[in-house]
Amino acid sequence: MELTTEIKIRKASHSRLHEIDFKHLQFGKHFSDHMLICDFHDEQWHEPIIVPFANLSLSPATLAFHYGQTVFEGMKAFRMFDGRVNIFRMDKHYDRFARSLERMSMAVVPKEIFMEGLKTLVDLDKEWIPQEADCALYLRPFVIATENAFGVKVSSDYRFIIFTAPVPSVYSRPIKVKVETEYIRAAKGGTGFAKCGGNYGGAFYPTQLARQQGYDQLLWTDAAHHRFIEESGMMNVMFVIGDTIVTPPSSDTVLDGVTKDSLLTLATDLEFKVDERPLSLDELENAFRENSIIEAFGVGTAAVVAPIRTININNTDFHLPEHSHENLSHKLKQRLERIRTGQEEDLYNWCHVV
Repeated sequence: MELTTEIKIRKASHSRLHEIDFKHLQFGKHFSDHMLICDFHDEQWHEPIIVPFANLSLSPATLAFHYGQTVFEGMKAFRMFDGRVNIFRMDKHYDRFARSLERMSMAVVPKEIFMEGLKTLVDLDKEWIPQEADCALYLRPFVIATENAFGVKVSSDYRFIIFTAPVPSVYSRPIKVKVETEYIRAAKGGTGFAKCGGNYGGAFYPTQLARQQGYDQLLWTDAAHHRFIEESGMMNVMFVIGDTIVTPPSSDTVLDGVTKDSLLTLATDLEFKVDERPLSLDELENAFRENSIIEAFGVGTAAVVAPIRTININNTDFHLPEHSHENLSHKLKQRLERIRTGQEEDLYNWCHVV
């Protein structure tokens, strides 16, 4: 679908901006003034509109509530040092969004609606972008099945929504993780690579069990044999072993992380060795016993970088060296932040300045 006119905007009668304490933000608790809505029915997407942020009115029979057709993306917009606004890596996020929708048999949002919708919405609510360090405007595009029907079927109707929210960084301190060898997050041929709701809902129970034992997150292993590391909680994961960054490759069970791709690109350009390959539990445990593992960290949109201080393998805690500004993860994060905020040249065309 091509947009024939500018996206229509119905502005909020008053802003809630003054209600927000930007110095004490809570992740996922505050929402900007507006949201974008675009509906799919009669086998086509219709004109998007931006309206005041508000609750949705949906039938209890809405298919998304019953059969799992719900897909989302997680993105960020940043305040640049000169006051301009940057939406980070829209193209790559759109590509992943489209792949997730296709896997869930859902109508794929046209790229023009996705891109122009994000730019128009972010520009409208740009005053909501925090100026504090390590903060950003989180962007949540998502699609739900909206057909009112009772029965297991692919929906004929969908709603695309984007809302935005000012957020702080998460995992401000190094975290403790436990290797999971009983429950699984994803299996070969499944939806592990897609950002669909079921992937996250199914992970809650084992994650809660780990938290009861004093851990922050899980290190997921492969579903077949529980021999190879896949992801860390809701993030990709990287290990510095010797002089090499080792990280599990993207696959049908491992999310194709945008932050991961960005950090690996920066690491390669800084002439660090990068090895995207399967990493077994045996190899990881041996690296600890041989003192060859220097650091480990989760990477993702919300956290950017989450240093890991402890990894529990088969009921044994292995501890990593104390995190410092000399760590590779810190250096990569700082360079990424400089690019996002315009303090360093964007050689990769990652930044979309609004």
